[in-house]
Amino acid sequence: GPEEDGAWREPTLLLVDDVHRADEDELRRLRRVLAGLEPGSAAAVTYRPEELPVPGMPLGGSAMTYPFRLTVLRDRLAPWDEERVRRAAEEVLGESCTAEAMSALRERTGGVPRAVVDLLAMLREQRPAFTGTAAEVAAAGVPTRLAELVLSRTYALSPAHRPLVWAAAVLDGPAARDELIAVAGLGAVPGSDALLRALESAALAELGEGRYGFAVPLAAAAVRDTVPGPVRQDLHRRAARALGRRQPVAWAAVGEHHRAAGECRGWLRAVEKAAESAASSGRHQEAIALLERTLATPGIPPQARARLAPLLARNAVTGLRSDQTVEVLEQIVRDADLPPAVRGELRLDLGLMLSNQMGRFEEGWRVLEVAAAELREVRSVLAARAMAALVTPYWPGASLDVHRGWLIKASAAADDSGDDAMRTAVLANHVGLAMSWADPEAWDLVERLPVQSTDPACVRQAARGLCNAADSAVWLGFYRRVDGLLTEGRELATRSGAPYTEHSASGTRLLQEFWTGQWLGLAKRCEEFVADTADMPFLSSDAYVVRGLLAVAQGDWGEARSWLSQRGTFGTENLPVPLGATAAGAVIRLTLARQEVADAAEQARAAWTVVAEKGVWPWAAELAPWAVEALARAGDTATAHSMVRDFAQGLGEADAPAARAALAWSRAVLAESEALAEERPDGLLAAAETYRKAAAAYAELPRPYSQALTTECAGRCVLAADAAGSAGPASPPVPACDRAATASAIAELESCAQHFTDLGAVWDATRARALLRTRQPAKKGRPPGRPSHSDQLSPREAEVAQLASSGLTNREIAATLHLSPRTVEQHIAGAMRKTGALSRRDLAHRI
Repeated sequence: GPEEDGAWREPTLLLVDDVHRADEDELRRLRRVLAGLEPGSAAAVTYRPEELPVPGMPLGGSAMTYPFRLTVLRDRLAPWDEERVRRAAEEVLGESCTAEAMSALRERTGGVPRAVVDLLAMLREQRPAFTGTAAEVAAAGVPTRLAELVLSRTYALSPAHRPLVWAAAVLDGPAARDELIAVAGLGAVPGSDALLRALESAALAELGEGRYGFAVPLAAAAVRDTVPGPVRQDLHRRAARALGRRQPVAWAAVGEHHRAAGECRGWLRAVEKAAESAASSGRHQEAIALLERTLATPGIPPQARARLAPLLARNAVTGLRSDQTVEVLEQIVRDADLPPAVRGELRLDLGLMLSNQMGRFEEGWRVLEVAAAELREVRSVLAARAMAALVTPYWPGASLDVHRGWLIKASAAADDSGDDAMRTAVLANHVGLAMSWADPEAWDLVERLPVQSTDPACVRQAARGLCNAADSAVWLGFYRRVDGLLTEGRELATRSGAPYTEHSASGTRLLQEFWTGQWLGLAKRCEEFVADTADMPFLSSDAYVVRGLLAVAQGDWGEARSWLSQRGTFGTENLPVPLGATAAGAVIRLTLARQEVADAAEQARAAWTVVAEKGVWPWAAELAPWAVEALARAGDTATAHSMVRDFAQGLGEADAPAARAALAWSRAVLAESEALAEERPDGLLAAAETYRKAAAAYAELPRPYSQALTTECAGRCVLAADAAGSAGPASPPVPACDRAATASAIAELESCAQHFTDLGAVWDATRARALLRTRQPAKKGRPPGRPSHSDQLSPREAEVAQLASSGLTNREIAATLHLSPRTVEQHIAGAMRKTGALSRRDLAHRI
């Protein structure tokens, strides 16, 4: 201990805690000890600065005389930053430490270490176990230590001053002096006095220049819970008025204060304004969440429901939303208290969501028909909108003629309404309808879209019309026009706030890149798009199909079926007709490759029925060649002929380049099948010429993958004709022109194999090389100096291993490479032995 004069004779570290609680005698003794510190000694003195009797004077009211040689430093502990809070949370919560929870934890504690540690302890003890959501952090409550501290400070104030702290608790955030006084219901002079007393007692703190509140945000809840109910309602009522004077007005917060005050009308008006404000700035999800929460509250008056429900529907259709909103709308339209016009408007939006965002076309169509009937008598603008939606031809079911009939009605209703935005909406759907079946006037309709309009509603519809045109141009095969349409359409959609149109355009872009051979990184782009639209998988259906088509070409057939079936996110029968036909064509191709011919024929008949019922024949382009091949190989040549005939008649003189090329391809498939059945080499050569016509048509588009496929088919026919003409010892010698044709076919196949390789179509490249080897068999024996494959894979083993690692069965590999399953099995065994692979999948990493 110290000597009588308070000095320490040995080097000493002195620790003194909670000096703010010391009485005068203790402070006098501490001052004497500090004054007597010798060189080599130090003291650490801690205190709460807000609780000192004299601010800034921890050792009493008179100035301390420090020894000359004593260095005096003052350090104020700062709140923890995000990284420090995260480390503390990880130590306590482990895997439940999510970014969402960390953000809420730091926001509610202000980063004050004691509050962070205590709240983490509460979260650790939660039952059921804490899962890492912000809602759980908010529901945890206030740590006991913090609650008792803030309440002791609050109730140390006189009853006249206490309402100011209550006002801060109700406002729950930094507030100006005048706001606090107004909410507390005090006059200017007593209010200012109350604020000074609250600051002196540390019940409140200055959080910024002229802004006051609780040092730890959590503390507000502890105080608020102790305020008597009637008093609390009065505070909330005055808080609503005070926040209503701020600019810009935080309408959501104003609404919560009205609700807590029991002012239902004020609450609902504020909710409406908050949702409108969020929607106008593109924050549709925020508006939707607020409106859903409000409408789910029991006892909402019918008049308020009639105002808020359409606002929810508009946000849901314009923004991106899951089936939760559909469920809300389905409940609202059953509300008998809603006026017919409002119910019809909601039914319209429900139909649009079911069709455009959920992919439930059949339900959506029925709902839209009812909406059109409900609205026809009361609101011509919305009636036109419902009818315009029924013009859109992409959905399975209704025929092209039905859509044309709705176009006539929608155009008349839009003209009657006198609404320019509605006229543009009808025009945008007219563009989609006309482009779908290659109406010669379609491009003139595109030019009529008011892209220069200053009305945001018109611009949104013009953007949709341009993106409709771009999508149709992809299916028709006008690939060079797509870029300009998409660029302008997306720019208009972004500028006018139409995220659904923007996302639709992204799907069209993926289709365009697949057909035109822009495959580098395309699989990743598809997967990223699917991830970005995970809450609305129908929107990413283009990406699913493109990813599946890539998997087919790459030989990853297990993945291909998964992607083509939309990975079970919704029924493929609800895909838009052109996309469904494309997916069906790919599935039929896979089924044929697996030699499951009868199944392929059944799939072809079912898919063809959908396209035929729709009557938009350009959409048969990606289905027809594979469907015709499936039926021809199954022996149903009559139906195959009927398909080709209907396809040709349906197209008529339409300017649809992709469909024209597909028609030539389909005719070639039929010709090849009949020539093989009748063993006519001349028929095979004729089929080859038709295949080449198709290849030339695809080259013009350009569509490199389809061009390579049809060129490969032409080469296959020539080689088959050569083999048939050269069969048997009595066969006449092959004419020189046939030898030249054969040499040309071999060169074509070599070029195809290279094109497939360049694209990344592993399965197609392997198949083309296998076809070449049937005409270029390996020489027997090994020439001198030729390297042995004893330690490395032979070319054939590498090909077999590549296909096996993709998931193909031995039978599928054998069909691709023109080998026997037994030979395939031997090659796989050799490849696994040489590479040390543990499984067929492991080969992918080893080769």
